[in-house]
Parts: sequence; structure tokens; C-alpha cells
Amino acid sequence: MVAAPPGRAVGRGGEGSSAGGGGVPSRLRQLARPAFGALPAPTRRRVLHALGRYAPWEDGFDFTAPATHPGEITGPPDFVGIGAQKAGTTWWYELIAAHPGVASRPDIHKERHFFTRYATAPFGPDDCSAYHRWFPRRPGQLAGEWTPDYLHLAWVPALLGRAAPDARLLVLLRDPVERFRSGLDHQRRGDGRLSAQVYADAVDRGFYDAALRRWSPEGGADRLLVLQHERCVADPAGQLARTYRFLGLDPFVPPDIDRRVSAARRPVQLDQDVRRRLTEVYAPDVLALASRFPELELDRWPNFSGLAGR
Repeated sequence: MVAAPPGRAVGRGGEGSSAGGGGVPSRLRQLARPAFGALPAPTRRRVLHALGRYAPWEDGFDFTAPATHPGEITGPPDFVGIGAQKAGTTWWYELIAAHPGVASRPDIHKERHFFTRYATAPFGPDDCSAYHRWFPRRPGQLAGEWTPDYLHLAWVPALLGRAAPDARLLVLLRDPVERFRSGLDHQRRGDGRLSAQVYADAVDRGFYDAALRRWSPEGGADRLLVLQHERCVADPAGQLARTYRFLGLDPFVPPDIDRRVSAARRPVQLDQDVRRRLTEVYAPDVLALASRFPELELDRWPNFSGLAGR
């Protein structure tokens, strides 16, 4: 996750907010973005922080919701994506948001991260109302978010159940070993450091079944859709139609449906022994996941194809 370039504020209103950027001519912003994007991620963050701009996942972000536009209403989200990090969630959210029946404002990031700070803070009715104000839409439209971190934050299921008890939940999963590699690359591009804590977090994020069991009370079979990154890449039209049906949306084909997910710039290479050990660590969780969600196709996960049919 990288903060937005100059001209797209990352503060109140989220990444892409016009706050603080309205005085910069659009042509100048267009010229500045490529140069800004070429800077190392830590440098970009320092520049944005100096301007008072923060992403929703950063300390310093203002969780005051942006003002509604004329004709918009707010309320609980209709859908919430809860994971998984580095599994194509931005791509899939953008395809959902492309549907004319879904509201998505460019000044509000797809990741709200609203509940992250409540691990040690009280959560009451006013907080529920504050969350609802982050979902402006016109009457008849759906609105939602996709924060991949939610899947592994143990306190979020109960809070989301209070704030949006009827929201449909989506989770997009990827071969855990490949997700681990991509997660390390993501962290390395973020600040260049791979510590023991980073490794531990990256491994933990691949235990999907253990994490989803915390969500079972909040999302029954009719409220939780489990998607598979590899199936979405192989058949985006079919899997997107399945997603639209789950959300109660009419059939629709976005013009950029075949746009591929961006690949890691410098993918982390794993020694065969490390790959074998990770596969052994994840195998019991993968089998448990497949037993609860038989629609998963394990033969599409290269490190676990040998478990297919077990």
C-alpha cells in the first residue's frame, strides 16, 4: 500500500481526496505524478506526511468522513471485503465498483481500515454512525469497502457485526506460499526492511481457515463469498458474474475486465527447502479450508495441488 501522489490528498476523505490539492492545475499534477511515482516509497511517504496527507492505514489519518454530495445518502455498507492481502483485492474491488449499481467515489479509498484502531478503544453507537458516513451513495446503489487486514484482526468480526449486521462479506484467497512471497515483496518495497516480525506476520496471513473461523458467526453461508485469486485470473468474467450475483447486482461486463493483476516487481525467491517447510506448515489449514469450502480448486494452488481430492 503506497500513498497517493501530489494532487491526490491522502487525509480526510482518504486517498484521492481533493482536499488540499485543488489549487494545483490538473496539467501540472499530471506531469508531477510520474516523477513522484518514481521516488522510493519511503521518500513518497515523507513528502506526503510533510503535506499532512496520510493513507487510511497510517497513523495520522483523519477518520472524519467526507461530506456527502448532493443527492447522496449514507448508511451501513452493503458489502465488505475482508481479505486477503496481496491476493488481487484492489483489482477485484475496482471491477465491482465499475458496476453502475455500485457507488465508488474517487476521493475515498477502497480500504477504510476503520476498525483497526478499536483493538484498545471503546466502540459504541456513535462509532457505528461514524462508520456509516463513509459510504455515500445515491438511492438504489450499493456501497462497500475492501480492507484486507480485517481478515486477521480478531476484534473486527464482532465490531463489524454491530456496525453492519446485514453486510455481505467477500474474501479473495491465493496460494498461501505465493501470497507469502508477494507479501514480503510488498513489505520490502514499503520500507526495505524484512525483520522477524515481518516474516511472522507474512506467515500468519496465510492461515485462511483459522482466520475465517472467527468470521463464521458473523457471515453464514449466504453472507460469505470465498473467491480464489487463481480462478479470478483464469476466468475473470465467470468469477465476476458470480460476485455480482452474490451482491444482488444485474449482469454487467466492465470494459477493462481482462486487465491483469500487476505482478511483483522483484518477487522474493524461496529456496526449495523453505518452500517445502511452508507448504508443510500450511497444509493442515488448507485441507480444513477445502473441507469447509468445497468450491475451492486446490489444483490451482501450485504448492498444494497434491492435496486436491483429499
